[in-house]
Amino acid sequence: MTLQTQIEQKLTALAPDVLQVENESHMHNVPANSETHFKVTLVSDSFDGLMPVKRHQKIYALLADELSGPVHALALHLYTPSEWQARGGERPDSPNCRGGGQ
Repeated sequence: MTLQTQIEQKLTALAPDVLQVENESHMHNVPANSETHFKVTLVSDSFDGLMPVKRHQKIYALLADELSGPVHALALHLYTPSEWQARGGERPDSPNCRGGGQ
């Protein structure tokens, strides 16, 4: 099982309306086929009433093993269904890598 699939499976615990886990490792100075940099877009009612830091903490708790090991970077875009709808179903693009000689 890939690390991306493992992350997706763990995040289903939040009963997401939208779940996108993107491996962005190829955009960084890492070996080919790495699984070190991920972007997560997750829309869930479980974020209702939570400030962004509390939302992030929920994700960090679910992915503690991955974050203590192979995952180097994790970009989180976490929304309630109404916030997602207000954004038109769009999340920000990731910036270009600025480090590691790229």
